[in-house]
Amino acid sequence: MDKERSPKILFVEDEKNLLLLYRKEFEKENFEILTATSAEEGLKILDENPDVDIVVLDIKMKGMSGLEALAKIARSRKDVGLIIATAYSSFQEDFTSWLADAYIVKSPDFISELKREVKRILKEKKK
Repeated sequence: MDKERSPKILFVEDEKNLLLLYRKEFEKENFEILTATSAEEGLKILDENPDVDIVVLDIKMKGMSGLEALAKIARSRKDVGLIIATAYSSFQEDFTSWLADAYIVKSPDFISELKREVKRILKEKKK
C-alpha cells in the first residue's frame, strides 16, 4: 500500500442503507470507498480496481453468495484483506469462511468492531 493514498475498501452488501452507513463511517476516517450491491458486481469492481486493499462481504445476497465470492477472491487476489460482515453467526462453521481475515456478526455496535478489524488487517498487510 502506498503512503500517499488513502486505503481503499470495497463493500459488497445488498442492503443500500448499510452501504450508506459504511460510506459515511469510513470516509470520515479517510478511507476511499467502493460499493457493490451483489457479489457479481463486487468481483467486477475488484477486477477494475487492482488497488483495493480490503473487501468486506455480506454472505446472503441474491445470485452468488458472499462465500462463493470470498473463495474466488482468495484464489485470485492474495494481496487483498477479506472480511465477512453478516447477520448470521452460523456460517463461521463453513470452511470457506475461514479464508476471511475476519468474521464479524452484525449487531448494534458492529461498525466499531469492523473499523478495528480493517485497521488491524491494513497494519498486517504493511509488514
